[in-house]
Amino acid sequence: MDDLDPIDRARKAITDRAELPGMSLMEHLDELRKRILNSLKFLFAGFIVGWIFHVRLFDFVLKPLNDINQTLNFTHPTDVINLYIKTALFGGAILASPFILYQVWLFISPGMYQNEKKYVWPFMSITILLFLAGAWFGRYILPGTLKVLIIDFGKGFHPIITIDEYLGFFFAIVLGLGICFELPIVIFFLALFGIVDAKFLLRQFRYAVLAIFIVAAIICPDPSPITMCFFASPMLALYFLGVAVAYYVHPDHRKAKENVAA
Repeated sequence: MDDLDPIDRARKAITDRAELPGMSLMEHLDELRKRILNSLKFLFAGFIVGWIFHVRLFDFVLKPLNDINQTLNFTHPTDVINLYIKTALFGGAILASPFILYQVWLFISPGMYQNEKKYVWPFMSITILLFLAGAWFGRYILPGTLKVLIIDFGKGFHPIITIDEYLGFFFAIVLGLGICFELPIVIFFLALFGIVDAKFLLRQFRYAVLAIFIVAAIICPDPSPITMCFFASPMLALYFLGVAVAYYVHPDHRKAKENVAA
């Protein structure tokens, strides 16, 4: 399989899995509708819990700005209530994420072999932990980032920070890094389905570094190389973690282990 490119590997993986007992198109659509509705129910329940604690969530979101003695401004009468709704939705989505991920797993599991379904709980646990680690990292660097942008670069100017602009910036950093930290999970599925392997990932390392630094440049508000490296470093470490994951879950490796055991 080493002589196949990722597109050919994807085609082969789809062809192999087409032989699995499956559902018709209408059954797939009905299953998708069911999983989406269940996910929306969990999200709504999480939003209700988030709304109950929306004041604490608001304090959590606002703290990086308070740390540099800045206040929020609003330009529309509904901005404040929108702020509370968005923060409650943000907290509720994180709270509901394990249940939503389980719905995702239930939708894709019919296309997986029986021995692959054992990864459900590791998948869910690691996915949540990686997202929370990325979100924590974003929240950790946010006060310093705001200080550089507002206090250092904005010296001599009067900042007027609106609710919408701050929330957009906060979520871009926190959620953006949370999503970036899911890189090993993406590699996990690509390797599990036989589309990529550890050797391929190591051969393409230079392109991965380029892509990671492009992403770091997009989500990094400070253009200095040191800050950009600070953003890119954990993603590079996660890429190598993904290489190890790809080696472990790739079908060729699993078959070799089964042959040794036999």
